[in-house]
Amino acid sequence: MIRLTSILLSSLMLLQSLHFGVADLMQLDDLLEHARYHHQEFGDSFLTFLSKHYGDQKEEHQQKHQEEQPDHEQLPFQQTPQQISGNAPFYVPGRLLWESLPENRETQSHNFHYLSGWPDVYSDGVFQPPRRA
Repeated sequence: MIRLTSILLSSLMLLQSLHFGVADLMQLDDLLEHARYHHQEFGDSFLTFLSKHYGDQKEEHQQKHQEEQPDHEQLPFQQTPQQISGNAPFYVPGRLLWESLPENRETQSHNFHYLSGWPDVYSDGVFQPPRRA
């Protein structure tokens, strides 16, 4: 059961990374029907069909065959992936006000004193670094 779940989740991640959606998978039969139409009408191979609809010849094919435009809109993998920007807007001032910093730092009191909470177990013995290299 764990293997099946991991295979399904891995497949889902692969499909999502390639920007395939469930709607695209449902439209695969439209792709095959349109490929058959191109094979019967124009004698195109499947690779030529892919080139005309997804590759180098896409612009030329769309200009020449405007009557097929409703069929072209039903083909899968036509949407462009949308990217979400995670950048938050922020303001960077043009000039920093250095005058606002305190000039005399020696008058500031420091209320900090560190005491180790560990006993001196690690001061001698095995846990020390080598003394001679």
